[in-house]
Amino acid sequence: MSWHAKWYAILLVIASFISCNDNKSDNSRNNYLEEITIKQLQDGYREKRFTIEKVVSDYLERIETIDKGGPGLNSVISINPDAISIARELDKELSQGKIRGPLHGIPVILKDNIETRDSMPTTAGAIVLRNSYVGRDSWIAAKLREAGAVIIAKSNLSEWANFRASRSSSGWSGVGGQTHNPYELDRNPCGSSSGSAVAVSANLCAFAIGTETDGSIVCPSNNNGIVGLKPTVGLISRSGIVPISFTQDTPGPMCRSVEDVAVCLGVMVGPDPNDTMTLDPKAMFYTDYTQFLSRDGLMGKRIGFITNASGYHHKVDTLMKKAISDLNRLGAQVFDVSLPIETSVNQAEFEVLLFEFKDGLNRYLASLGDKAPITNLEELIAFNLNDSIELRYFDQHLLELAQSKGDLNSPEYKEALNTMLNGIRQNGIDRLMDENNLDLLILPTGSPAWKTDLILGDNYIGGNSSYAAMAGYPSITVPMGNIDGLPVGISFIGRPWSEPILIEAAYSYEQETMHRIKPTFKR
Repeated sequence: MSWHAKWYAILLVIASFISCNDNKSDNSRNNYLEEITIKQLQDGYREKRFTIEKVVSDYLERIETIDKGGPGLNSVISINPDAISIARELDKELSQGKIRGPLHGIPVILKDNIETRDSMPTTAGAIVLRNSYVGRDSWIAAKLREAGAVIIAKSNLSEWANFRASRSSSGWSGVGGQTHNPYELDRNPCGSSSGSAVAVSANLCAFAIGTETDGSIVCPSNNNGIVGLKPTVGLISRSGIVPISFTQDTPGPMCRSVEDVAVCLGVMVGPDPNDTMTLDPKAMFYTDYTQFLSRDGLMGKRIGFITNASGYHHKVDTLMKKAISDLNRLGAQVFDVSLPIETSVNQAEFEVLLFEFKDGLNRYLASLGDKAPITNLEELIAFNLNDSIELRYFDQHLLELAQSKGDLNSPEYKEALNTMLNGIRQNGIDRLMDENNLDLLILPTGSPAWKTDLILGDNYIGGNSSYAAMAGYPSITVPMGNIDGLPVGISFIGRPWSEPILIEAAYSYEQETMHRIKPTFKR
């Protein structure tokens, strides 16, 4: 090698070293955001340690370096181009002493089946809606803005909230591709609120919003080591959310702590004339759920452990036994109970979802007018047949089954709805809790994350979302430990409108155990 060649090689090494150090410096600029809470952000604004614009900018930088580059989590489907200008306006208001609400300046990511009026489409992950700029806010987006939150992005999801294929990979959509688990990148994030959970876990936002029909908040929260609340159906309006089921759909907060869940929840609840589920006369709405954050929240609670919901993984069972010991030590009384779900109830749920998906999606697509190239489910099926991406990995069997159903006046639908609700409510959860005088039910949320497989689809071995989902009752999942570095959660289930009790119990357990671990992006 010539002298010139040697010198050039030395220069390349030096340049590479400088570049690496610059990248480390760049990352260190925003590592203050790792595991930061809403309260800590608010304290930082008040004490002028950072501005809202800086925080938003640094979160966007983390998305660019961690989600799009670096590990390549692929949790974000679109960035809000107005995020920085919104942050500047909120900084200006803050300097004038004006605070919009409890989330002033707090960055949030919304699942991409939730409408916003920002310059981002609402796609539900489907290519047919990739240019669907609705120009309107969902109820939840409007409430978050009123409280001062900054919507910085939309998150990837299982397409159509995972109601499309007979076999699929959670976290995959035609628009966004496959989202990856931040603990081990070849493992699955679960879904359908995959991107929301991953973004929260990887510290790409302060909190996120997901939606659940059956498992779509609690399962990704389980797999990604965060706290996820599926509220009572009707606590938060579904207006402006791409639907699956009128009976079971609900949005909910996904956070790194129970405290942040409580802060977020209070600004989103309330009656909405456009969603009759929120008009239930028995509904209990609170504008501040932080009042229920008590370290003694488990004291005196009577809790039923659903024993038949275990047994699918011996290490999960071991963690559950330890959790029950912790609950007893913290003042609760835990009793073994059994609540098997009859096959007829599960079958009825599937029928209900098929009928309601067809009705709800047809109504939603019709509401888009000329903002979508299709107006109903039948046209969606035809579109997918001619698309090069949509059917590359997975079929559209569920769409086709839904299309074959009648309307909601069908006796078949009404019978299925009655079978499901009576089986899981009156003859299920209600009876069990009444007979044993219980405040709560508990069970493991699910198994550790499985390997992602675009050929064979999901390979999860255990999940316990259906009890609360079919009933429309609230549940919250909290990390209860990890198995070889993969997190798993414990779920607390309550009666309708019992979110205060869930928050009390979950917060007490969380603060005593602190099982949340940061992801390491292991390859």
